[in-house]
Amino acid sequence: MIRAIDAAAVERALDYPSLIARLRVAFRDGCAAPLRHHHAIPTPDGGTGVMLLKPAWRTGGRIVVKVINIFPENGARGLPSTIGTVLVFDATTGMPVAVVDGTALTVRRTAAASALAADYLARADAATFLMVGTGQLAPALVAAHASVRRYRRVLVWGRDAAKAAAFAARLDAAGVTAAAAPDLEAAVRSADTISCATLATEPLVRGVWLRAGSHLDLVGSFTPAMREADDAAMARARIHVDTRAGALAETGDLIGPIERGVIGREAIVAELAELCAGTVAGRRTAAEITVFKSVGTALEDYAAAELVSERIG
Repeated sequence: MIRAIDAAAVERALDYPSLIARLRVAFRDGCAAPLRHHHAIPTPDGGTGVMLLKPAWRTGGRIVVKVINIFPENGARGLPSTIGTVLVFDATTGMPVAVVDGTALTVRRTAAASALAADYLARADAATFLMVGTGQLAPALVAAHASVRRYRRVLVWGRDAAKAAAFAARLDAAGVTAAAAPDLEAAVRSADTISCATLATEPLVRGVWLRAGSHLDLVGSFTPAMREADDAAMARARIHVDTRAGALAETGDLIGPIERGVIGREAIVAELAELCAGTVAGRRTAAEITVFKSVGTALEDYAAAELVSERIG
């Protein structure tokens, strides 16, 4: 029987400490995870959606295939911008095992991967966390990062000041000391960790704003035309990625600066797998600036789907 696992079940199964621990092992041990298929889907209103197809498997374990659709205009329709489904098969027989809500799984594993990187890269005494963006990933990123560092306050910045204020109020009501940040520059200059999850096509975070010892977590840019940080941020920082293959093929945060000669490919000092295996050191000094650029990898979907399947049966 094929098990259908809904969003609520995914969220119950994937608490952040457990998921981060599972991702740490998965990045260290690896699995087969080809670079994802990436397809533009025109919409009747003249917009463009994106469909991503992401397979991963481990011999004798599972085959996991995620289909994820990203439609930026969905916010105006009252719908999430990222919608997906995960199919799980037995890797010995090929038989289907489960259909998992891919939207909830993607949100959870994306936030957990950023928090895993921050566990190696953010200062141990980091006190102020800045969330840039107020979309569906923002609450997950705040929660996941808070599971690896004891932040004393959370700042929220968004293009829509009312949404930022409402999100900060929800966090505050849940017991998190939070406030909306009306001035992005001032917020970046005061933050120890900055997490960006936006659909920006022009840089939001300027390298000149980054204080010594800060960690910049870039989640949103998943095409060469998208950017969240400027060239100066990349030039100042020690850069880490989830996978080199994905980052060098897909994100404008790296492709642009490399093409302009601002940085070379060697500026990427480590993949997350190297941090998890201990072959490359994470943060080396209290003063260095670090960047983690996430584009997502099917390995993360595999690890999350495996944990869900184990816990739900």
